[in-house]
Amino acid sequence: MPRLLIPVETAPGETRIAATPDTVKKFLSFGCSVSVECGAGTASGYLDQSFQNQGADLVPVADPGAWADADLVLCVQSPAPEALSRMKAGAVLVGLLSPYSNASLTNALTAAKLSAMALELLPRISRAQSADALSSQANIAGYKSVLLASSALDRYFPMLMTAAGTVQPARVVILGAGVAGLQAVATARRLGAVVYVSDIRPAVKEQVESLGARFIDPPEMEDKPSESGGYAKQASDAFLAAQRQQLSDQLAEADVAICTAQVPGRQAPRLISEDMLDRMRPGAVVVDLAVAQGGNCAGTVPGETVVRNGVKLVGGNDLPCTVPNHASALYARNLVALLEPVLKEGAVQLNTDDELIAGCLISLDGSIRRQDVLNPGGN
Repeated sequence: MPRLLIPVETAPGETRIAATPDTVKKFLSFGCSVSVECGAGTASGYLDQSFQNQGADLVPVADPGAWADADLVLCVQSPAPEALSRMKAGAVLVGLLSPYSNASLTNALTAAKLSAMALELLPRISRAQSADALSSQANIAGYKSVLLASSALDRYFPMLMTAAGTVQPARVVILGAGVAGLQAVATARRLGAVVYVSDIRPAVKEQVESLGARFIDPPEMEDKPSESGGYAKQASDAFLAAQRQQLSDQLAEADVAICTAQVPGRQAPRLISEDMLDRMRPGAVVVDLAVAQGGNCAGTVPGETVVRNGVKLVGGNDLPCTVPNHASALYARNLVALLEPVLKEGAVQLNTDDELIAGCLISLDGSIRRQDVLNPGGN
């Protein structure tokens, strides 16, 4: 019988949990036993008793026996290396492990002879959609970014007709039409804003327009980027410079800009320069969802709001943690979808011939399988 452990998240500001009472029940139906550290779900609204009611065992935080007995540890963010050292050889760590150039994670997995599945590396194929944690969490970030912007903005979002006259709707420019960007479009439109979207991939135009937004066609250049594996490819410096010039006039008329452009494992492209910010009106708002990867916008700081010449720059990192109940529920379902085939027949089976498993399996019994991600350029 596979033994699962759901630990308290220890990363600063992390409020989510990797399981809910509903998914505990699901894992029990697979023939697993589930242990949950006391208080692991408190911040996200899932109390200890609710896990017990579904058949989970409650264990003390950082209990050495619980960690040593676990066949799988399900987390949101990776536990500290000292916590991983308590796991038995051959156990499996599953979560959003921030694997890119992560030497400390590599060393911890190797030293403890652990297997690990990093959800960031799931292949972008149709079969993976139900397990796609990046998308489920990006959806929340896109939604919450618009709410942050509307709260900080000095104007209404919708058009209002009053006895004192008509108030024109806010003009919102969204950079990037991935999952977060499209959810930002939908949310801003529901609030009544006029929405414009910029993306380096012309193929997303139809999706943007289907949500009622207007697509800003990218510059006509020979090296126009497309996408790879469902993600935008890194654009050339020349293309990004041309796009910034095109955006400048749009931003000069914008009330809100939402920045969502990211490239996995790389620095986020800088799309809004200080010169472009200088053209934005005082009172305008920029929410930068890429701030933790270096930022799409100059001057943004993770978790802070900076006022620059009257323009509010909101560093919108970790927004799913501000909606922890639903963020946890969606994330936990992603884990169930990923692990159901792994837990077949009452045993942990990591089938490396399965494209889904192979794509995100960064370590197998301490042997690093994805040196290209964990240690790019290494031997």
